Amino acid sequence: MKVSPNNRQSTVVVIDDDPEIREALEDLIRSVGLQVQTFASVQEFLDRPKKERPGCLVLDVRLPGRSGLDFHDDLAKANVYLPIVFISGHADVPMSVRAMKAGALEFLTKPVRHQDLLDAIQLAITRDRERDDNERNIAEIRTCFDVLSPREREVMMLVASGRPNKQICADMGISLTTVKVHRGHVMRKMHARSLAELVRMADHLKVTGPRV
Repeated sequence: MKVSPNNRQSTVVVIDDDPEIREALEDLIRSVGLQVQTFASVQEFLDRPKKERPGCLVLDVRLPGRSGLDFHDDLAKANVYLPIVFISGHADVPMSVRAMKAGALEFLTKPVRHQDLLDAIQLAITRDRERDDNERNIAEIRTCFDVLSPREREVMMLVASGRPNKQICADMGISLTTVKVHRGHVMRKMHARSLAELVRMADHLKVTGPRV
């Protein structure tokens, strides 16, 4: 597996109660240039100093205390997204189905093939970075949107919905000139280079709930 320079900043967390497996996985993951931390239980992981958010969790299903599957459920209920690769020496079909339905990226059976695990970790880190990039992009759109006046916000949503200027005039009870002025302000303040880009921004805002 070839690791990109960006991936070298991601930390992989391994939670497994078998010290030999932890050591072997730590050596494997470090060998491809990734940072790794290992823990014997979910509680040990939760008690660690909160320095940074992991880029990926490699999680054993059966653990002392809180099981890997139950911990995954806890994260989902708390709306905390962490890409998870499950590993297990006692896997069965219902167990793997439960994990995948809950959002796990992969479910691997011990002894795990090294390349399968590295491929799964690479996918997890890529997904995590894509999610982070998307969240940052939405935050930037939200910041620009919050600068708009109430009228400009309304014009933006109407423009993005496909209404022509004359229809916006009728909907808002304002002149065509005023609509064009508001539209120009919207494009400038949102840093939108085209109508298509403005529509994509509006779609993001609809998902997160625009304050119009």
